[in-house]
Amino acid sequence: MVTGVLIATGLATGAVLGGILQENLAARVQQASGQASARVMGLEGGAPGATSASAALEEGGLLAGALLVVWSPDGEVSGAYADDGRTVVPLSDQQVGSVVESELGPTGGTIEIPGLGAYRVAARPAAGHIVVAGLPDSEVTDTVRAIAAAAAVVTGIGLVALALVVGGVIRHSLAPLRSVVTTAERVARQPLATGTVAITDRVPERGLDADTEVGRVGMALNLLLDHVDSSLSARADNEERMRRFVADASHELRTPLASIRGFSELGLRALRDQGPTEATNQTAESLTRIESQSKRMTALVEDLLLLARLDEGRELSLERVDLVRLAVECVVDARPVGTEHHWRLEVPEHALEVLADASRISQVMTNLVANARIHTPPGTTVVVTVADIGTGVEIRVQDDGPGVEPQMVDRVFERFARADASRTRRTGGTGLGLSIAAAIVEAHQGRISLDSRPGCTTFTVWLPNGPLDRTE
Repeated sequence: MVTGVLIATGLATGAVLGGILQENLAARVQQASGQASARVMGLEGGAPGATSASAALEEGGLLAGALLVVWSPDGEVSGAYADDGRTVVPLSDQQVGSVVESELGPTGGTIEIPGLGAYRVAARPAAGHIVVAGLPDSEVTDTVRAIAAAAAVVTGIGLVALALVVGGVIRHSLAPLRSVVTTAERVARQPLATGTVAITDRVPERGLDADTEVGRVGMALNLLLDHVDSSLSARADNEERMRRFVADASHELRTPLASIRGFSELGLRALRDQGPTEATNQTAESLTRIESQSKRMTALVEDLLLLARLDEGRELSLERVDLVRLAVECVVDARPVGTEHHWRLEVPEHALEVLADASRISQVMTNLVANARIHTPPGTTVVVTVADIGTGVEIRVQDDGPGVEPQMVDRVFERFARADASRTRRTGGTGLGLSIAAAIVEAHQGRISLDSRPGCTTFTVWLPNGPLDRTE
């Protein structure tokens, strides 16, 4: 485009300048024609009645290349021109004929004279004579050619310089883009399908600029890599939790299954060794233990099934539920099994209703109260509170026990989370109570949190008191 513009500019400049030079030449030819006519008529010091073109040229100041043709009334034609040495040279008959035979308008024109080239000429009558004066057109063409050559050289030099400058500017401007490409290629070579993955490559700071398109591309790539890196980390964490979950679930199921198998073999051995009559008592005890372990395994399977259904986002049976009534029922049920604890209920006298699944919310309260009873020593005071806080209804289960170990506070709602890494517990629970409570609360678009320190541990559940947004 720049080349085309420069060439067009050069051609236009040459054309305009050529036109101006042609106008100046035409004006000079008209002036020379007038002077020649005056000389032919004996004016301006010329010889009176002179009809010779050579004499007329010699009378005036000679210009190199000036041409004059005089056509007398009797039909005699003479012509001459001044060569480069300003010597008057007669024109040949052919040269004179080319002038005479040319059709010249009032303003004259350009004709080709054999042996002399192109001439700008003009004709004018003078005392019955016709005087044709002319100047060579080579003056204009040589000037235009010189200017065109100079413009071509300058244009060529300018284009080379422009190419070098533009190339340097483009390379400098695209340097950040090369950083983007290099970073993308390094990331593309990383194995992201398996193993622990961390994307540490980023576009360097020098390639980031919010004011340029290339800089914004680098910023967008860094943002994308941050998102992918966090997503891969979350995926790795999920896989690790899933492996831990499968291991914990397998262990929890293996324990009752091993007990069932052991007691079954013990009963069969008693029947085989002692006979049906003598083995009755031992068989009955084995069946009792088998039933106990079967119930434990059934509870674990039901908890896992509930978590799976909550993870799938299955619909809840929503209705207007009075949380005050559920809290009262939960504390009433907890007192007979927690006789060594002190139970206190702090609820308003009026009902506090929310749109929820009554059985699931009751399960949340039961799990939180059971957790406080199981993991605190005798004599601990447990306070169950239900309050309206404007944006929703808040349920708090607080105890003055020893508190949760600091390293467990952030993991207490994870599945099978426990402080004892040996997997042995005196409670006989499945280790899913708090994770089930958290899943149920989240399914109701609520929040559950833990604040624990020695002497004060508080589980807080917040539930919205308006309709649930089922589009989430």
